[in-house]
Amino acid sequence: MSDDFAAAAEQALARLGPLYTGTLGLAVGQGLPVEAIVHAVPLPEWPEIARRVLDAAAVAGLSGAEAGAYLRGAAAGWAAHEAGVRVESVWSGPATHEVPVRATAPVLVDLVAHATHELILMTYSARPYPPLLDALAGAVARRVPVMVVVETLQGAGSALAGSEPALAFASVAGVEVWHWPAGRRGEPGAKMHAKLAVADRRVLLVSSANLTQSGVAKNIESGVLVRGGTAPLRAAEHVSELRAKGVLERLL
Repeated sequence: MSDDFAAAAEQALARLGPLYTGTLGLAVGQGLPVEAIVHAVPLPEWPEIARRVLDAAAVAGLSGAEAGAYLRGAAAGWAAHEAGVRVESVWSGPATHEVPVRATAPVLVDLVAHATHELILMTYSARPYPPLLDALAGAVARRVPVMVVVETLQGAGSALAGSEPALAFASVAGVEVWHWPAGRRGEPGAKMHAKLAVADRRVLLVSSANLTQSGVAKNIESGVLVRGGTAPLRAAEHVSELRAKGVLERLL
């Protein structure tokens, strides 16, 4: 296996995660046309990464079957490695080839896509982001309870404008949208400013990124992804307790 192709596969894993790297491996292995592979997944990072993998495979003289098998195997190995406790940095915005870090958009979509029994998301601002909405619709179809906590225009005061953040999720039937009522905030000017996602009480993403395309893909934002340990469990338990005590209220 050539060093260049191995490096391209490693970068795909670092930026796309195992789910989408496996998807790339399937597309390459099936011998799909280059443009079909490059536009197969609506993620901002996908075209650049797919082209780099394809170019490296061509230079190395690898067949589609060989390159696809390597990508699928690497994705499976990465997924097995991630089964233990792990903390990673996650970034939105410009990427660098010299320092391959996980990108926020695919990490968020991957977290939602792999949830099996519970999803909790919190965001200050929100706008419809199709890859996330598609993943949420898939979670609902799998009968995964989905709770999204948002800020409101009333709660934000003049800090937010435009449509209510809650409306970003209105197109996905089955998603419960909650908020922190302005009348229950003990301090004037207090905001619902948390930005996180928790899947199955075992995977936690905490980030400065709001659930908007700018937040997860365009802006320079940073966060951490925690797999395993007590942090994901405690985050989910805290949100559940806020709901049970009436601090949070159902909005949609």
